[in-house]
Amino acid sequence: MTKPPDDFEAVRRVIEALEPFDAKERERIIRWATEKLGMVAAPPAPGPAAVNLPLRPDVLMHATPKDIKAFVLQKNPRSDNQLAAVVAYYHHFEALPAERKESIGKDDLIDACRKSDRKRPKRPQQVLVNTYHAGLLDKAGAAGQYRLNSVGENLVAMVLPEKQSPHTSAPRKSAVKNNGAKKKVRSRSQ
Repeated sequence: MTKPPDDFEAVRRVIEALEPFDAKERERIIRWATEKLGMVAAPPAPGPAAVNLPLRPDVLMHATPKDIKAFVLQKNPRSDNQLAAVVAYYHHFEALPAERKESIGKDDLIDACRKSDRKRPKRPQQVLVNTYHAGLLDKAGAAGQYRLNSVGENLVAMVLPEKQSPHTSAPRKSAVKNNGAKKKVRSRSQ
């Protein structure tokens, strides 16, 4: 006979699994888990009072960009799918608090291309559909709206910009064509 689920045992297991990670990674893992379980994430608890320290210029230079152009340039997406994930990430996490959105549509994608001096996709709505099918976005409530999921978030936060390896291979040479030359066949005469 199986035991009924025990809340405290579940909490102990979660704590044990999260112990090796630092605080920021724990928050991200918990956010991904709540998303995977279809739960609404609670707003972050207020932390300790902030200490007002003067910011140094070198700290300001490395601050996270707050405009879409700088963010797209920093992440350097190489495909339309990556671009859509970057735009969704920006609107969800990096935009100024008053401009943040839970989901994006084709107009957001076009606007991001316009502001970041990128070529606009011919069919922006199809780019969003393709990005959804690639597993980087989820459908949002309204038609044509998509929201970033944990896979897309991980791509933008951890993978982009992709680093060029120092040992890039040269382009492959195409095989030499036969040009219709016939092969001589030896006859088997005895």
